[in-house]
Amino acid sequence: MSPSTIVENSTNNNETNTAIEDLKNENSKNNEYEHLTNVKIVQQKPIDQRLQPSLKNHYSPHISDFQDYKNLHKQSIEDPETFYKEKAHQFLNWFNDFDQVFMPDPVTKLPSFENNAWFLNGTINACYNCVDRHALKTPEKVALIYEADEPGQSINITYKELLEKVCQVAQVLKYSMNVQKGDTVAVYMPMIPQAIITLLAISRIGAIHSVVFAGFSSNSLRDRINDANSKVVITTDESLRGGKIIETKRIVDDALKETPQVTNVLVYKRTNNANMAYYEKDLDWDTEVKKYKTYFPCEPVDSEHPLFLLYTSGSTGTPKGVQHSTAGYLLNALLTMRYTFDTHQEDVFFTAGDIGWITGHTYVVYGPLSYGCTSVIFEGTPAYPNFSRYWDIIDQHKVTQFYVAPTALRLLKRAGDEFIEPYKLDSLRSLGSVGEPIAAEVWEWYSEKIGRNDIPIVDTYWQTESGSHLVTPMAGGVTPMKPGSASFPFFGIDAVILDPSTGEEITTPHAEGVLAIRRAWPSFARTIWKNHDRFLDTYLNPYPGYYFTGDGAARDKDGYIWILGRVDDVVNVSGHRLSTAEIEAALIEDSIVAECAVVGFNDDLTGQAVAAFVVLKNKTSWSSASEEELQDIKKHLILTVRKDIGPFAAPKLIVLVDDLPKTRSGKIMRRILRKILAGESDQLGDVTTLSNPGIVRHLIDSVKL
Repeated sequence: MSPSTIVENSTNNNETNTAIEDLKNENSKNNEYEHLTNVKIVQQKPIDQRLQPSLKNHYSPHISDFQDYKNLHKQSIEDPETFYKEKAHQFLNWFNDFDQVFMPDPVTKLPSFENNAWFLNGTINACYNCVDRHALKTPEKVALIYEADEPGQSINITYKELLEKVCQVAQVLKYSMNVQKGDTVAVYMPMIPQAIITLLAISRIGAIHSVVFAGFSSNSLRDRINDANSKVVITTDESLRGGKIIETKRIVDDALKETPQVTNVLVYKRTNNANMAYYEKDLDWDTEVKKYKTYFPCEPVDSEHPLFLLYTSGSTGTPKGVQHSTAGYLLNALLTMRYTFDTHQEDVFFTAGDIGWITGHTYVVYGPLSYGCTSVIFEGTPAYPNFSRYWDIIDQHKVTQFYVAPTALRLLKRAGDEFIEPYKLDSLRSLGSVGEPIAAEVWEWYSEKIGRNDIPIVDTYWQTESGSHLVTPMAGGVTPMKPGSASFPFFGIDAVILDPSTGEEITTPHAEGVLAIRRAWPSFARTIWKNHDRFLDTYLNPYPGYYFTGDGAARDKDGYIWILGRVDDVVNVSGHRLSTAEIEAALIEDSIVAECAVVGFNDDLTGQAVAAFVVLKNKTSWSSASEEELQDIKKHLILTVRKDIGPFAAPKLIVLVDDLPKTRSGKIMRRILRKILAGESDQLGDVTTLSNPGIVRHLIDSVKL
């Protein structure tokens, strides 16, 4: 299977995998691993020359060398009880200690997916671990550096100040808005300090936050509010991003027209627009905060108490509310901060990600703050006001770890090296990549231009469901790197390659199939909110005894793992997973659309992009239309998706067609559409079994047009 091969797999209803034969045929080719085995290992260099002054006298890497990593990983797999008990006591503060590390499988005595529960009967609070304990020990240490959309507007917030602000908002939630322990709170905010304060305040009182990315439409926001049954919403009047104003509250107001359970909306005035409309449900952030004192105690919660919901796209049109529990998630967030990036408490950690996605949850909020270092919050974009913005932030704030998606790196590489040359970037000690596999040429550019070929790149593989890193190199001079490979599993992760047709583990030195995890780990999601059957059908039932990641993967002769892309109907655009079914549902709702099929295709900038093959109800409306009229139809369809889901989900390509390739049972063969888009029309195989084989030539010609 080549990296571009995408296997069609419908996990929710256990349909037969229509691309199994394709996978078998691909695997029978010669030199199938050539693109892997030809990549040379790059040794990490000692980073003693790049240490900030506060570390120089006492620095030592958290893992001494690759053998040390292997020993720790072996212990975490063979004796997880001892490993995690020691880590949980070393790194987390407990109100009441736990009775048992995990609920074991009755046969193996190891962590089980069937009863995935960790640190049983312990009581803890995530906010206390992220804020209070550091505010008590180092009150004047900077917790958050806020870099606003416009340059020159950065703000530092110490741990003492953060504690005071969080306590006040916690009281607003509890007393002004009547939010109780176990209630869900919807958060629709840009990347400003108030967003992080909000998440911590929610966890402080034992409520559950449900962050919705502030680029989603009012319809998508409405659906997520209703699914989580959120009783309050926290938002801003407007947002600023890339010099543009976004009408955040207006989107919330539109969503609330169909959310009768919402009692209040807390509004932080980011722009102070005097023309903004306010309603009876709305509460002003500043007015409410002033009512309350600057300390309010934490609410102890059970280790397994839900910390947050985060909605992610699946292979059906309905988003999944992935639920994470408190203690296990928090521990792995902290451990991956410490070991993956070789982070020390003196460090300044900059994740260029949004809290609307799991990366922002784990590596902007809970990872850096639970560990006690400084986290950079960036409101803007890498291209505003110019392509130097990241590098300016790194030099200005002496950032030590920088974590970003390959999409942004491709954009900056394309912009030209002149935007990098004025900057020293000498405070950096490790670089990270997240969201999608990073191409070797981008990896090499990142290493040379940003790392000066002097520091490690940790190419991390993980997911919303995993909560933290699954496969990743370790910084600090530990993992020999291969450009493009996520390398080796993190502690506690027993990663295997399965044959997609039999589900058997492939144990040969060279392996290619689907990536699965053999046993549970602390930060693995516990369920889909109020839909555990869907959780089982999506993740655990496709290959019984394993967590099915939904990604194809290969293991090379040196044991390195390579991620080959999604094998289900999910498109990865700029590191964000989008359900093709959700986009199709938005298009079908339009009155001019008869049917459609959405697939992903390779894109130089975003990794993958969305293509929609659309059949119109009135075919004559476009068969004789002018070029201008055709463009109007396509713009209308793109706008339909933008309005229903959000701009980031809009198709890059709309192909108007007479029909779609279907089996005799009526199933649309998206595999054929993918191959046509990939320029592999000569590799479609036998299409005579289709109910409409003649449509294939029409589809090929339509894509060429």
